[in-house]
Amino acid sequence: MTRVRGVLTRVGLISDTHGWLDPRAVTALRAEEPLAAIVHAGDIGADPRVLYELEAIAPVTAVLGNCDAPQPGFELGGIARLRVGDTRILVIHDFADLGPIPEDVDVVVRGHSHVPGVAWHGSVPVINPGSATQRRRQDSCTVGVLEIAEDGRLGTRIIALDELGHRSR
Repeated sequence: MTRVRGVLTRVGLISDTHGWLDPRAVTALRAEEPLAAIVHAGDIGADPRVLYELEAIAPVTAVLGNCDAPQPGFELGGIARLRVGDTRILVIHDFADLGPIPEDVDVVVRGHSHVPGVAWHGSVPVINPGSATQRRRQDSCTVGVLEIAEDGRLGTRIIALDELGHRSR
């Protein structure tokens, strides 16, 4: 998916923060304001401040990842759903845990692999924003933006955090 014209709504996408919210991720998401929501696709880490910092930008929907324990102050499970306008979004950390994509889903946001990108499963895009803190074998740490056009078309952008400057941790 690519950028769409006539964008009505944007949703910030983040995953695999592993206990630390890189200030560059905050900068990237704030540059997209106003965001209708932020989706965190798991492996938040032990520090719930990650979610509180994201909540300061936009309402957060998050799921627990394979490295997560319950987050104090948040009731999170392995799967979450949200609706932004007419777009129905399902969030899961490890896509392999989902099984068939439910028919009432327009977009899946997932994490786990730290590899950003979009894969299509039939007509449903499965978006991985990559990891906001651990690049592993990728060129950069990343976050994403889901763009929802007025006519319902969807686009996505992956933002390379290394292009925004040096890590401060």
